[in-house]
Amino acid sequence: MKTQCQECGAEINVPDDIMVGEILTCPDCGGNFEIASKSEDKIELKPAETIGEDWGQ
Repeated sequence: MKTQCQECGAEINVPDDIMVGEILTCPDCGGNFEIASKSEDKIELKPAETIGEDWGQ
């Protein structure tokens, strides 16, 4: 299955066994996307939340 990167428009190959909630990375721009929903023929992505380091502050 394939989907399109929301950042750069590149084609991303999606593994058949990927689960909702997993992170998918675009090989072209490095953008990270969370699998929001998955059906037999469609994958819906949302930007993955990035958690910055708090450095103990």
